[in-house]
Amino acid sequence: MNKKVIIIFAAVAVLAAGVAGGAVWFMSKGGDEHAAETKDGKDSKKKPAKKEEKKSELPPKYLTVDKVVVMLKHEAGDNLTHYLSADLVVATDAKREKEAKETLPMLRSVAVKTLSNLPMATAKLMTIDQFAGELNKAFDHEFEESGREKPFDEVMLGKLIVE
Repeated sequence: MNKKVIIIFAAVAVLAAGVAGGAVWFMSKGGDEHAAETKDGKDSKKKPAKKEEKKSELPPKYLTVDKVVVMLKHEAGDNLTHYLSADLVVATDAKREKEAKETLPMLRSVAVKTLSNLPMATAKLMTIDQFAGELNKAFDHEFEESGREKPFDEVMLGKLIVE
């Protein structure tokens, strides 16, 4: 009786492993297309076309401008010196990467000019998105004045310290 239970248990385990393996294979090899076909009633031939389009899109490239440190504006009656340190991240694509790299020193300069005009009272209340928004406005203005196209999509903050 004991041997029969062990044999039945082993057979169930092998069967369960086979079902699990089949499910994994089905999901990775074609289950998505088949599920989309039965769910939407559409032809699965349209799916690979979308995948090919996605392959042609290049992933974004991220460049950094490290350690932008500025002294914030003094307020009346404030005897302490306040600093802001930020690491900027520039999002671009592979086609514009070289041109974006060439503009990094100018980006640092514009960031210093923009951030150093902030008083401490304003800077300590701002969110990360507000800092990024101010920097993106400044960069848009700088490229517009120089008559050049901006070689990146946006500037984000990788690190921000306000003291």
